Amino acid sequence: MNWMRVAFVVFLLAPLSFGQKREYVELQRDVAALQDQVRSLERSFNERMGSVTTLVQQSTDSINKLNTAMAVLDSSLRERESKLSAPLTSVGAKVEQMSSEFQAVRVSIEDLSARLGKLERGLVDLGNVIKTITAPPVPPPPAAGGGTSAPPQGLSAETLYANAMRDKDGGNADMALQEFADYLKYYRDTDTAPNAQYYLGEISYNRKDYDGALKAFDAVLEQFPESKNTKLLDAMFMKGRTLMLMGDKAGATSEFRAVIKRAPNSDLATKAKAQLASLGSSAAAPAKKSARKAR
Repeated sequence: MNWMRVAFVVFLLAPLSFGQKREYVELQRDVAALQDQVRSLERSFNERMGSVTTLVQQSTDSINKLNTAMAVLDSSLRERESKLSAPLTSVGAKVEQMSSEFQAVRVSIEDLSARLGKLERGLVDLGNVIKTITAPPVPPPPAAGGGTSAPPQGLSAETLYANAMRDKDGGNADMALQEFADYLKYYRDTDTAPNAQYYLGEISYNRKDYDGALKAFDAVLEQFPESKNTKLLDAMFMKGRTLMLMGDKAGATSEFRAVIKRAPNSDLATKAKAQLASLGSSAAAPAKKSARKAR
């Protein structure tokens, strides 16, 4: 009976063993297929890695060549820069040297021009002196029209006035004062006599001789007819400036107001108003207070 049991068990297990063997075979087949796929992927990976390695190597070679070319170019540029900088430096130094030389030449020319101007004025003055010395003495005729004496022979009013103006503008104040005084002495009746008298005051004012300036400006205002006196307004304004510097505020105020009254639209009137403002005065004279009637 035992063998029948064993046979019965074998009979029951036989289908199970056959099924397990079939699954095992299928599993082996799947593993083999998977191994083939892995080997295929490995071959593909190796091939691609080879390509990437080749590309990296090529890129490295290109970069090395580029670095070499850049180094050569940089060296060439530095060499050219060194060759060009030397001439440019030399040219800059020469330009600076020429500029300094031109500056020195200009200064020399200006100095020479100033010396020539002084020499020219000296020659003119010397010529006038020689003319005065060599001129025969002439007895003074009776004064006519205000002249006190006759001028030296050959000394015209135009020449004397031009010499005086040249010396005034050139800063030769002493000579200009003498020449304007001589002009008034010999040619007091001319149209430019008021100008000569005014310039006497202007030179004295600039030399801070305010007493002399005040006398000269008063002479312009008092000794010449208004019809010929082109310096009347200037003399009034400068008299006001002179009085202001001498401390006479009331006198200066009066003169400035007179300028404004005589020529209210002139440039000197504008200047006179500015002077009055600096003195703390108005352009118009204050109105007189009327006396109160006793009650």
